[in-house]
Amino acid sequence: MSLDLDARQRAMLLEMGISVWAPAPAAAQAAAELQTAPSSPAAAPAVEPSPSPSQAAPRTAQQPPAPAAAPAAAAPRVAAPAPAPAMPAATAATGPGLVWHAPVAAYPQADPAATPSALGSGWLVVLESATPGQPLQGDAGKLLDNMLRAMQLHRHPRTWIATLGRSGAAAAGGTEPADGVADALAELRPAMVLVLGLGAARVVLGSREPLGRLRAGMQSLEGPGGMRVPAVVSYDPAYLLRAPEAKAAAWADLCRALALVRGSAG
Repeated sequence: MSLDLDARQRAMLLEMGISVWAPAPAAAQAAAELQTAPSSPAAAPAVEPSPSPSQAAPRTAQQPPAPAAAPAAAAPRVAAPAPAPAMPAATAATGPGLVWHAPVAAYPQADPAATPSALGSGWLVVLESATPGQPLQGDAGKLLDNMLRAMQLHRHPRTWIATLGRSGAAAAGGTEPADGVADALAELRPAMVLVLGLGAARVVLGSREPLGRLRAGMQSLEGPGGMRVPAVVSYDPAYLLRAPEAKAAAWADLCRALALVRGSAG
């Protein structure tokens, strides 16, 4: 039997065990093709079945790349403030460049015989002044004069006023406040030191307490031979000109100073 089969058909029949007669050339060609054909269906390359639509993995839409963040604007550079120059130790303790001016007699013309005994042996008034050496000049000086007269100190020839002025040309002839206070206490030996103003209080007392606390407390200074001299702190006239409502409190301070001297004299 002779079949006109192509090479693939012949290979399939041979693989199934069916002998097919063919002329020599055709048989040779079929045998050659069998050498190149796979020996069994298992040897044929497997074809992976396409997944069903239900099994297919969902395709995630590709997100567009996030836009690159714009570079942050550089913060403006602010120059650091230069450190404040350090104050000298003496200036920080006693005030901004205050110097002591020697005490002057406020009422040298007063009659000693007519001086009330209740005023004691003498008074030393210390305050800052824009006119060193002339404490009763100007508006603040006139107010100071009125304060002292209200206390009857214009009748006491031993009423002295020591002024504190700012360092500089206007303060020529001044001395260190600590030395000035010590010399005045040793020379004048007052019964009371009346300190007017915060700047003067810090110089005379060497304290950093606020004015209100200094006014309320009992103050004293070391005099010659270790003797304690009482001191009363109050507002200075320049401040009272700016704040007249404080005059009543200042008058209370002055009355307290008079009471202390009167008590020690009695």
